[in-house]
Amino acid sequence: MDESRIESETPLTNATSYQLRDLKRQIITEVVSEMETLNLAKDQRRKVVAQLLANVYGNSNIQLDDTAKDHFLHEIMDDILGYGPIQPLLDDSDVSEVMVNGPTRVYIEKKGQLTRTPIRFDDDDHVMRVIERIIAPLGRRVDADSPTVDARLPDGSRVNAVILPVSIDGPSITVRKFHKEKLTIDQLIELGSLTRTMAEFLHACVVCRLNIVISGGTGSGKTTLLNVLSKSIPENERIVSIEDAAELQLQQDNVVRLETKTPNVDGYGAVTIRDLVKNSLRMRPDRIIVGEVRGGEALDMLQAMNTGHDGSLTTVHANSPRDALSRLETLIMMAGMDLPIKIVRQQISSAIDLIVQQSRLRDGTRKVTAITEVAGMESDTIVLTDIFRFEQKGVDPDGKIIGDLKPTGIRPMFYPRLEIAGYKLGSEVFGATIADILASKRNRRTP
Repeated sequence: MDESRIESETPLTNATSYQLRDLKRQIITEVVSEMETLNLAKDQRRKVVAQLLANVYGNSNIQLDDTAKDHFLHEIMDDILGYGPIQPLLDDSDVSEVMVNGPTRVYIEKKGQLTRTPIRFDDDDHVMRVIERIIAPLGRRVDADSPTVDARLPDGSRVNAVILPVSIDGPSITVRKFHKEKLTIDQLIELGSLTRTMAEFLHACVVCRLNIVISGGTGSGKTTLLNVLSKSIPENERIVSIEDAAELQLQQDNVVRLETKTPNVDGYGAVTIRDLVKNSLRMRPDRIIVGEVRGGEALDMLQAMNTGHDGSLTTVHANSPRDALSRLETLIMMAGMDLPIKIVRQQISSAIDLIVQQSRLRDGTRKVTAITEVAGMESDTIVLTDIFRFEQKGVDPDGKIIGDLKPTGIRPMFYPRLEIAGYKLGSEVFGATIADILASKRNRRTP
């Protein structure tokens, strides 16, 4: 990436920043107007825009040195054909997230670490123009009556925008970037996100149609892991995926992708995840994949899991497997059904087989920190059993967290299902030693 494109402001010239801003707006207006009359094909636009920019700039009364001119015209090119000042960040493959907290405060996540950039927008209106460019092709809207919006870029990157009056300091944009390179399970193993034996175990669980919930905090890598696990679904099964903003990359052929719809200007016509989950049951799915449950659709999802749609997958925001259960209980209550808590827990324990906890650690690394079986009910309590667990041992001088991903030595109760399907996982998969188990128990007793 050209680092020179990321600058706080145009290099010093004989022109003031206000003159440059006015010139920039004039050039954009003239070039966009000219483009509308040309009806260009997509692959012709950059070349034609570059020529138009040069012509309009040449007719202006402001002359910049070569470095300042290149920078200035790059900015305008990004505004016309891309997403303004953040386009260089979107082009940088090392940047995983872009956060605009207003015109002058732009942050990125790069290699797990947050950093403030020198990128600046002209003003709040400039940020709003970028937001409009993102959402307009999707038929979505954002205004004072509907001040938040979820969208996606053409490459699949997830976008959230919030404007006044909700966003007090001006419009805000958050972009979770979509990586064109589809991560594989082997790459996750190389990155230390999980071990080879954990990967073999999860592959067997997906093929054998266990219902799996991936739990984790914001930015922990839940969707990435869901994408990777979904690759284990056999080709001969029909999949229905349901998302707020489509970002799953399912590789199978027999897939129906469904996406929610926001209400129109009159407040009608919304299609929620819950609507889509209910509708998916009429589509003869072998498996239902919900990108994330965050409302009353949790009840519909569990009922689908309990009525013949084994092998379904979803994600939920939670910081531990036990928290994931509490979160699901709360979401089920949002469905408006006045169910006793014991009935809710019975629904959860009978529907879900496995919780995979995905975490973003303090050093920015992402790991599967627990694979936990939902082992039924005892009285009014759901029983959880860790099959694998990450044990942190310390922090090295560079701030990297030191720890091990280990089996707990316990075979899951559903293991016979894996054997029947031909997955006779060896003792090395679950084979923690007696010393490991005793040490683990001692650690859990430590306050």
